[in-house]
Amino acid sequence: MPLSWNEIKSRALAFSKEWENESSEHAESKPFWEKFFKVFAIERKSIARYEASVKKLGNKQGYIDLFWPGNLIIEHKSKGKDLDKAFHQAIDYFSGLKEYEIPKFILVSDFQRFRLYDLEASTQHDFPLNELAANVHLFGFIAGYQKRVYKDEDPVNIEAAERMGRLHDRLEEAGYTGHALEVYLVRMLFCLFSEDTGIFERTQFQDLIDTHTKEDGSDLALQLAQLFQVLNTPPDKRLKVLDETLAAFPYVNGKLFEENLPLAAFDSKMREMLLNCCALDWSQISPAIFGSMFQAVMNPKERRNLGAHYTSEKNIQKVIKPLFLDELYTEFEKAKGNRNRLNELHRKIAALHFLDPACGCGNFLIISYRELRNLELLILRELNKTGQMFLDVKEIIRVDVDQFAGIEYDEFPARVAEVAMWLMDHQMNMKVSDEFGQYFVRLPLNKAAKIVHGNALRVDWAEVVPKEQLSYILGNPPFIGAKMMNETQRADIIAITPNLDGVGLLDYVSAWYLKAAQFIRDTLIQVAFVSTNSITQGEQVGVLWGNMLSKGVKINFAHRTFKWNNEARGVAAVHCVIVGFASFDAKQKLIFDYQDAKGEPSQISAQNINPYLVDAATVVLVRRSKPLGNVPEIGIGNKPIDGGHYLFTTEGKVNFLEKEPQSARYFRRWIGSDEFINGWERWCLWLGECPPDVLRKMPEAMKRVQAVREFRLASKSAPTQKLAETPTRFHVENMPDTNFLIIPEVSSERRAYIPIGFVSPETLASNLVKIIPKASLYLFGVLTSLMHMSWVRSVCGRLESRYRYSKDIVYNNFPFPINPTDAQKQKVEAAAQAVLDTRAKYPNSSLADLYDPLTMPPDLIKAHQALDKAVDLCYRSQAFTSELNRIEFLFGLYEQYTAPMFKDEVKKNKPLKKAKD
Repeated sequence: MPLSWNEIKSRALAFSKEWENESSEHAESKPFWEKFFKVFAIERKSIARYEASVKKLGNKQGYIDLFWPGNLIIEHKSKGKDLDKAFHQAIDYFSGLKEYEIPKFILVSDFQRFRLYDLEASTQHDFPLNELAANVHLFGFIAGYQKRVYKDEDPVNIEAAERMGRLHDRLEEAGYTGHALEVYLVRMLFCLFSEDTGIFERTQFQDLIDTHTKEDGSDLALQLAQLFQVLNTPPDKRLKVLDETLAAFPYVNGKLFEENLPLAAFDSKMREMLLNCCALDWSQISPAIFGSMFQAVMNPKERRNLGAHYTSEKNIQKVIKPLFLDELYTEFEKAKGNRNRLNELHRKIAALHFLDPACGCGNFLIISYRELRNLELLILRELNKTGQMFLDVKEIIRVDVDQFAGIEYDEFPARVAEVAMWLMDHQMNMKVSDEFGQYFVRLPLNKAAKIVHGNALRVDWAEVVPKEQLSYILGNPPFIGAKMMNETQRADIIAITPNLDGVGLLDYVSAWYLKAAQFIRDTLIQVAFVSTNSITQGEQVGVLWGNMLSKGVKINFAHRTFKWNNEARGVAAVHCVIVGFASFDAKQKLIFDYQDAKGEPSQISAQNINPYLVDAATVVLVRRSKPLGNVPEIGIGNKPIDGGHYLFTTEGKVNFLEKEPQSARYFRRWIGSDEFINGWERWCLWLGECPPDVLRKMPEAMKRVQAVREFRLASKSAPTQKLAETPTRFHVENMPDTNFLIIPEVSSERRAYIPIGFVSPETLASNLVKIIPKASLYLFGVLTSLMHMSWVRSVCGRLESRYRYSKDIVYNNFPFPINPTDAQKQKVEAAAQAVLDTRAKYPNSSLADLYDPLTMPPDLIKAHQALDKAVDLCYRSQAFTSELNRIEFLFGLYEQYTAPMFKDEVKKNKPLKKAKD
């Protein structure tokens, strides 16, 4: 058991005084170092050996003065000798060491001077003997104390996971598979952390393997099996003749080592792999990050992108701070200096209970637990200031791992989460030890986080944590789109809400929202989930939030759309939102808005947060068959259902006309989203109005008609088969006889504006665009403005992250300006025409070229800005300060449009009052 720092400092001071007057010329190094290690209550012979033989470069024999494999080399010189030379001499030994033997520190000394090199941190510390006590913290790695800063993508986390992955593969190749392999790896993971974080003695696990097993690995599995049994056995129940090396290991309990596993088998290469894992300093590795990476090594395909398999702490903090942490810290600040209030807060945090119903390897639980322990430590510091004394640190630490629970579908991450919580607990205990100068460790493990292996959508959450105990539900449920789910996943959602209309529109993550809404009804439990932003867009909103709102759910905080990624190669960023909700209104509601989805948010106080994550009335857009305002109706283009037989590239058209020149007058330009935006040419052979006698004289055209008829007859759809009766006609025909407006159904979210434009009637529009016949220049101006784009970004559905423009949700629900004056409309028309004129200056540029944010011409940007201003003035005179400001205004206007009296006035086409500025 490590000494307290106060005791270590006292011993260091005594050691310095004993040796400061010793004549270095007559002093011997061995007694010096024996007593040096006793400063830390360590017997030198238990970890390091003198004059260790090693082959140097050139096959020369060398002898290390003092060698602690994998940790420390000491080179000792006589008084006044060159310490730089001693350092380089130590470095020369590295070529003769195995990978797991290479040290992390080099210490050189001449009795009166110390110089410590930290090879991993690339730091050097020099100090005289009489300042040892002041610098003794530098030797925390000997004492069993180590302070580390964890980084989300620290290479050591990836290296550790990859080493464990290689060992996993060899064990699997040897035939050790399935559940046994997973438990075996989790046990080894615990041992690796334990020897570097003070649960075991330093290098205790490594020394067992290195010095008590054969190099060919033949007896390693047997030794590990015996070790696992020892770790599960209290000291008083162990065999009396047990080898002293094994007997020195502590009793762990916690059921981690309880199950009897089949015996594994190792060879020399596998033994070396395990020793190479031991060589890493596991105290540097964050349990919150490593768990997910460790899970990924089980899958060789996932292993290529290990950085993708964890949720970064920064993103976890976005969930836990507004959910509970910020409020607790506010209470802490108010309680400072008041012993009663501090003790009350301490009792409060010790009574909180958390559930992550999709916990994976426990990232959210681990970070939440760490933050709660950090707050507890701050409370204890403040209590100390008030004069409240602590004799035994064990009596004052109240926050424990059994306050946390999770549900995980896969067994392996569930077991990793359980162990990772213990490891985080121990790291926090080491922090307490450092703070109060008392060694604090929770062994044996009497409490554990409750991690249930099961389907969270089928498990009764109340059996995991009783409702009356539970405080918070949080996590990151799986992102699986509605069309990507398997039958089991669809059945999971239906089982939660069997009578919900439109359930087929819901993404899988919605099931966690629905179940949480049912679970928290009439309770004070608060929830926060990360999910794809699709749950706040398009048709899903009406289905999901309509159901949740009916159960009394209130949204209390929200992060609007941001990019959730970990900068790993080959990993696509996911556009996410975070929604915090409960069955009651919070005193303060917060919206975190992102001007840049990859940037930092602005925090905004809100009176109400609706399902679109806007400070506006709680409304849910319904599918509307007619537009809200007095504007033309919108529809889709033409839908041939022809198997592609009527569609041609320019080259295909030319080749066809060589065989069938009479068909030239029946070719029409064909435009879908792709063709319109990128300027590509496609053609359609429109024979729907071709006289029968003319058609029969075109044999190549007749072949196409026959092919379409056969294609339709082969369909499994009865309506499509019916269409075979009229093979020259389309399923949907929408061919305006005047210029019409085109809106691409799918377009890139990178653009500030969806490219919209007018097309002449000679062109046929496909069903992949929306068209508005008889559209005015004013309507074009409004639809291509920032006001309309703000609405689109907030409410439209998405295809991946691209905009999916819809008739019933986006256009028909859009609140157009109320009764703009003729002068205002004329200004919009003039600005809209300026946009079209500016586009015309670039005849060789496609709309994709013109609206790419990197290549958009400055004069086109300026023209759009003028149009935006003209459209804004049709809504109100006060300027809009942000997109969120626009959306809030539009929802207020929508509420006015949909009020019963207002709708009657619209129908009568009477003058209306404008929404308030």
